[in-house]
This record gives sequence, structure tokens and C-alpha cells, in this order.
Amino acid sequence: MKRNFLKAIAAAALTTVTLGFSGVAMAADITGAGATFPFPIYAKWAEAYKKETGTGLNYQSIGSSGGIRQIRAKTVAFGATDAPVPGAELDKDGMVQFPAIIGGTVPVFNLDGFKPGDLRVSGPVLAEMFLGTISKWNDPKLAALNPGKKLPDLPITVVHRADGSGTTFNWTDYLSSVSKDWADKVGKGAAVKWPAPTSVGGKGNEGVAANVSRTKGALGYVEYAYAKKNNIPVLALENKDGKFVMPDDLTFAAAAANADWSKAPGMGISLVSQPGASAYPVVTASFILMYKDPANKAESAEVLKFFDWAFKNGKAMATDLDYVPLPDKLTNEIRQNVWSQVKTK
Repeated sequence: MKRNFLKAIAAAALTTVTLGFSGVAMAADITGAGATFPFPIYAKWAEAYKKETGTGLNYQSIGSSGGIRQIRAKTVAFGATDAPVPGAELDKDGMVQFPAIIGGTVPVFNLDGFKPGDLRVSGPVLAEMFLGTISKWNDPKLAALNPGKKLPDLPITVVHRADGSGTTFNWTDYLSSVSKDWADKVGKGAAVKWPAPTSVGGKGNEGVAANVSRTKGALGYVEYAYAKKNNIPVLALENKDGKFVMPDDLTFAAAAANADWSKAPGMGISLVSQPGASAYPVVTASFILMYKDPANKAESAEVLKFFDWAFKNGKAMATDLDYVPLPDKLTNEIRQNVWSQVKTK
């Protein structure tokens, strides 16, 4: 049963590819590649959009770094990344960038007898677990955060992304914000050198979820939809206000509520460790990359039509999967200030 969601994701992947290559409107179909973080909602949007418009989406869920490589190689109409591209690189490449969806990255674990939220962890202690300086689940620092809980004498197996990943970028951005040791020894990036001796890699959010599900004592990080739909327990995480919070669309929205999207080029802001009693600590926007003067202007026009439709009609689908849809004020700014730079004729 634990792998049902992974099977569903695989099926959705096949569906989106089929949607992209079936029907008579093949020339107008959309190609994209990149982040696995938003793949569940992109697949859901694509299915509904295909039914309504006849235009399909062929989206390759290959990781943020792969998406950036694909758009730079001009093999797709849009790239998707959870690690925003810096403004100077956008200018150099002649691209625009805009957020499409907001979600959360969560710490997942595999211990017998524990349900989601049964165990609590602070940011600094979580960083020590990923560093390998806390190597067992019954460590005194974990026990102090969980009085009355019988923690097993079991080694912690750290499961991380093996591919270049925007999810990793945001997870390590968070760990860097709560731990000077992590910031100094590892830092943040789409791919880092994982220091814990027990570290094992998985490809995509799907691979990390699968490895955590089958490994007793595992600790990993995934986009929340992969944890929820696959029934993988999540640790309650202490936020900046000292409250232990669980992930859902409300705690994600609380973290994003005061975001100033205009303060960074390409809207590439960080949403980790935001203040607020109910704010979840690891919230992420997933971004879309497009060329200002694309070679295939008709296909780029279809990309904008797809996201315009998703912004207007896909909010309920997003909240069903515990993503946070962008507010209307922000999507209007994207239409006026970003999409206006993309030549579609």
C-alpha cells in the first residue's frame, strides 16, 4: 500500500506524456521539463486542461537542474526549477522567471509504532541528524524534545536526492538558516556533499520516498504530497516562533503570507524560516523559466495560456494536493510584468 502513490505518480507521468502526443493538436502541445516537486499538480492541471482545450502537456519530471539544462538547450518550451535562477543569469540567458505554485518540503521517517507528528524535532537537532553528528534515534537531544516517547536504539539512515534538485536547494537553504555548522560545513545547493556516513541517494522525490518507505530508521526529505499520499510519517518541526507545526496548505500559506516577491530579480525569493506562529519552516515556490524571444513563439504562447488557465481554474486542484495556489494579486503581477516580456508573435 505504501507504494500506491508512487504508482499513481508513474501513471500520471505516462498520462502526461500520452496527453502530449495524442490527438490532432500535436503541433500546439506544450513541452516542459524539470522539478519533481510540483509534478503532482502539473499532472493534475494537465489532465484537466487537455480535456477542456485539447492541448496536451509533455512534462519530464527530471529534477530542477535537468530542467534548467533542457531550457538552456532549447529542447523544451519551459523549464521548471525550485531553485530560482539568479537575476544575472536570467539576463545573460535572455529568460524570464516566475513562480507557479507554492508547497512545502517535509522531514519524513520510518520507525515502527510512530504516526505523523508523533515525534518532534527542532531545526538545529534536525541539522545534526543530517550532518551525522546525531546518529541514533534515541539520542538524548531527540529524547529531550520527545518526553515520554520510547525512542528505538536504531541507526539513522539519511536519504537524500541523488540528482540535482531544487528540493535539495531549499532543504539545504533551511538547514543553513538554522545551523551554523551546516552552513559552514555543507552549505546550500541543488547538489551537496552529504556528510552523514549512512547517507544514501534516491532519484527524484519519488526515489527518496521509496527509499524511506523501505528502510527502517530512515530519515529523508520530500515535497509534502509525496509523503501524504504515500503514508510516510512526518516529523513535527519547530518554526521560527518556537512552535511545533505540521505541514498542510494552511501552514504553508502562513509562511508565504508576507512574501515580498518584488525584492529579488526573477521573483526568486526564499520562503524558509519565515516568522509566524503557524508558519511552516520549509516552504518553497516552484518557478517557470521561459525565453523572452523564443524560437517557437506559438508553443510559448500555449505555455502562457496553460499557466493562465491553471492560475484561474486550478486552485482547488492545488489545495487538494496541499499545495498553495498563488494569490490573484501575484498572478496579475506576473501577467503584467513578466509575461509581457515574452514574444509570442
